[in-house]
Amino acid sequence: MNISAVQKLTLLDYPGRLACTVFLSGCNLRCPFCHNAGLVLPEQQEPGLITQQELLAFLEKRRGKLSGVCISGGEPTLYPDLPKLMQDIRALGYVVKLDTNGTNPQMLRFILEQGLADYVAMDVKNAPEYYKETCGGVDVCAAVKESVRLLLEGSVDYEFRTTVGKPLHTPERMAVLAHWLKGAKRYYLQPFEDSGNLVGQGMEPLTDGELAALLRAAQQEIPNTQVRGK
Repeated sequence: MNISAVQKLTLLDYPGRLACTVFLSGCNLRCPFCHNAGLVLPEQQEPGLITQQELLAFLEKRRGKLSGVCISGGEPTLYPDLPKLMQDIRALGYVVKLDTNGTNPQMLRFILEQGLADYVAMDVKNAPEYYKETCGGVDVCAAVKESVRLLLEGSVDYEFRTTVGKPLHTPERMAVLAHWLKGAKRYYLQPFEDSGNLVGQGMEPLTDGELAALLRAAQQEIPNTQVRGK
């Protein structure tokens, strides 16, 4: 497992918790709007800077000060030993949030059945018809649909979120996407911003008016949709 970095304190990544965020490198998608190429592209990844033993030792020292741990990426479910890491973190008394792109429903199902995640934040990239295009040519929509179903029909707390930008996201596509996620507890639109270290090319930020149009389209199906990060 390649633990690239640990953000030792976050007030934002885990709703309602004082937490830290663990970043695992590597991803099976190539979304052009991804803002951290160093976590995704093999040629830009650095060797693991933190061992699992070092991470657990840090968490042991922070018991009583932090209450939650976010496991993010990259895509954490690429690692077969992810459930064991989550189990070890929970054994220290922490609640665990998993960030995932939903492309490994088998592992997600196991994690949910074993009670290893207290909160799941799942990225949903676009309406199904445009999923492959949005993921950089990787056809994963069937797997993602299964993960969406697991969260909608399950009992773990969760949110769905979509990074939105031009030209991939339009009100028409957003309406279809939101219909797919209808009944979601929480849904967030995250406006694309150019970090200068993107995985792909051709993306542009939305204007305020364009973002508002996407929000209105989503709220027709999921009234509690919110914009996050703007």
